[in-house]
Amino acid sequence: MSAFLIRRILSALIISFAVASLVFFFIHLIPGDPIEVMLGDSAKATDREALRHALGLDLPLSHQYIDYFWGLMHGDWGVSLHQNQDVFELILGRIPATLSLAASALGIALFIALPLGVIAAKHAGKWQDHSAMSLALIAISMPNFWLGPVFILIFSLGLGWLPISGNDYPQSIILPALTLGLSLSAILARMIRSSLLEIMNEDFIRTARAKGLTETKIIWKHALNNAALPVVTILGLQLGALLGGAVITENVFSWPGIGTLLIDAIQQRDYALVQGCILIISLTTVFINTMTDILYAQLDPRIRLN
Repeated sequence: MSAFLIRRILSALIISFAVASLVFFFIHLIPGDPIEVMLGDSAKATDREALRHALGLDLPLSHQYIDYFWGLMHGDWGVSLHQNQDVFELILGRIPATLSLAASALGIALFIALPLGVIAAKHAGKWQDHSAMSLALIAISMPNFWLGPVFILIFSLGLGWLPISGNDYPQSIILPALTLGLSLSAILARMIRSSLLEIMNEDFIRTARAKGLTETKIIWKHALNNAALPVVTILGLQLGALLGGAVITENVFSWPGIGTLLIDAIQQRDYALVQGCILIISLTTVFINTMTDILYAQLDPRIRLN
């Protein structure tokens, strides 16, 4: 186990370094000048050059690259060019909103996917199965940037049940979480159905039937535990995608998380803040995938991580 963890930590460090490097160079290739954004077109040339020098943007790109990673090694994520605040503190202030949105979306996804997948597997080939999988297909076909505005039009502007945007009220999280959770629930429902259908032909399931257990009890008490491994696999992969999808959803609903912070930073050419946001998202994704691998061994003792 220790050797596995060491390998995964080294792999995570390499991936994070590669991601941070790519983001550093790509953000500098985006057309536009952050000094122009900060000072405006009416600023004097001397003022622009003075600010450029103060921020270190007049240094060669290779020098800025070395300074950036030297700062990361010492816990310094840089200072936001636009807001003039520590990047890590800015991100830290947005993490709770993003985590609450991701957790709510995951809860909604499991709440929808579990019964749908079980019903589809229990009635495989029948109308219940076709109906459940049709609903899953419809849900996975609707992108977040389209589904979010539709929900706003129906539930906020049309019915007036829920707030349009922001997080001023407890119920403000419902629409963005539902937008994120629906597509994830569709993927999980299909995976649960597929896994259950494979498990239902195993010997221990036939033994449970021979003992007189009902089909419902067999599925919920015996089959689901053994069908969990592939579901955990796809769940671990989708949690990373959930953070990526949250960038779009947060901006649709003006949710004050890392996603809106990232988009604002890109528009303002705030190099340090963009790099910090991307780095925290990539580190979170790598951490989730590592935890998923470790969870494998807990769910299936036959797996040897070494």
